[in-house]
Amino acid sequence: MIKLKNVVLRKAKMIKIKRALLSVSDKTGIVELANVLKEFDCEIISTGGTKKVLEEAGIKVTEISKVTGNPEAFGGRMKTISFNIESALLFDREIDAVEAEKLGIEPIDLVVCNLYPFSKVRASGADFETLIENIDIGGPTMVRAAAKNFKYVATLTDVNDYTKIISELKKNKGALSQETRFELIRKAFNHTADYDALIATTMDEKADEKSVRLHFTGGNKLRYGENSHQKGYFYREAGKADSLYDMKVLHGKEISYNNLNDIQGAIESVKDLQRFAVGVIKHSNPCGLAEADDQLTALKHAWAGDPVSAFGSIIAFNQPIELETVEFFELNNEDKSKRKFVEVIVTPGYSYEALKYLEFHKNLRIVEFDPVICQREIDMKYLHNSLLVQDTDNQLYEKMEIVTKRTVDTKAKKNLIEFGLIAMRQVKSNSIILVREMEDGTFQLLGMGAGQPNRLISTKLAIEKATENLTMEFEGDDIISYFNQEFGKAILVSDAFFPFPDNIILASQVGIKTIVQPGGSMRDKKVIKACNDLDIAMVFTGIRHFKH
Repeated sequence: MIKLKNVVLRKAKMIKIKRALLSVSDKTGIVELANVLKEFDCEIISTGGTKKVLEEAGIKVTEISKVTGNPEAFGGRMKTISFNIESALLFDREIDAVEAEKLGIEPIDLVVCNLYPFSKVRASGADFETLIENIDIGGPTMVRAAAKNFKYVATLTDVNDYTKIISELKKNKGALSQETRFELIRKAFNHTADYDALIATTMDEKADEKSVRLHFTGGNKLRYGENSHQKGYFYREAGKADSLYDMKVLHGKEISYNNLNDIQGAIESVKDLQRFAVGVIKHSNPCGLAEADDQLTALKHAWAGDPVSAFGSIIAFNQPIELETVEFFELNNEDKSKRKFVEVIVTPGYSYEALKYLEFHKNLRIVEFDPVICQREIDMKYLHNSLLVQDTDNQLYEKMEIVTKRTVDTKAKKNLIEFGLIAMRQVKSNSIILVREMEDGTFQLLGMGAGQPNRLISTKLAIEKATENLTMEFEGDDIISYFNQEFGKAILVSDAFFPFPDNIILASQVGIKTIVQPGGSMRDKKVIKACNDLDIAMVFTGIRHFKH
């Protein structure tokens, strides 16, 4: 018996593949498969281009028209669709055996079919008529018929399965098990579903009506969801070249639902930075972020952005890490209070020494994934039986317009401003951040206020965190002068416009001299006036970056 959820299939005998229909668009591996079928005296029926390839390889083939009783017609539009073919696939070998014999229907035990390359043709930018001609009709009909009758018929749609099927055929002397046939039915119906979905969305697109059809596989069960009473699962989007699902977990405890959310946030925080970058993430917000000319420096300054919140964080690197970098965590320090506790480390790669050092912490999750490949085209959010879809927020700014009397050299500060925009774009709205360039050239997230319903509160939080960090790093006697110096060279970045001058007044009280915001408020003039009155430079970018 094959036990499935809510389904029990009676154990069926092996099905000997005596007769197979091969009709494929992608000819990869088809000759090798056909040769194995021939080893076990299987009759091969084939069509058009597939028949030609097989015959050129010296494989004897039965022309499809001898089964259908009709020639291939209409430029190949009609080949396999016929009473004889569909009957040979669909009839129940036990219940319908007598009727099939009277009708002269000889069973077909295997269909090998991958469909017209609609996706490739679409990707090539083909015109509408070419798209239409690459809509397969006979192929899906055969696949669906064979899959429905999987108790007696095998349906092979994926060239990547050929090796496995060849192995089983050799092991079972030309027969396939019901377990394998059931696995193939699932792949077959997913194959035709994806195919039809792509055609449907393409036709909708041609009508200038967007539609979305999604297919996710895997369903990897997590320990639990966001909270322990919730179930959680992790899926991979089918057909995509890369996915976070493919990340390599090299060491540590099982990755959790919350870990995955934060890993995505960590990757997003560093993927667009060019130098050595390190993001320290807590609850999907970067509590620390730095970009420097060497990795250890970037890590130190990212950690210093909020050492308290960094406890139990997820840390992402945009480049492979070395032993010198990870020794910063002091994982093997005899004084356990000095060990830095981190939940997950994500990086494109590790040196052997770095990996062995990190493995000292038995629970630390070590993940290998390259942030650079994380370039999504759309964002989606599932609501109550509905779906929100938008383009990803990939444009940092459309201008750098100085709108105040006090100026700032936007060319000289361009890289720092861009760093600030990248950092702010990852912070939950309302978001206010402070960034600075340090004496060694490192760009650092100095303070952050996230997720507040009132922008003024976000500004207060960002300033408070920056003040705390400056206090911890200060060495000397005149801390007020140090505050004035560091706040004076920092840049305050806002994800959206300032509706009132109150944020400007608050920023001026700690000595901030440069503010970057998108602009666009009906009160822009009042905000600009406040900047002029308080001798603050303000730059409009023209692009808002809400992140909810």
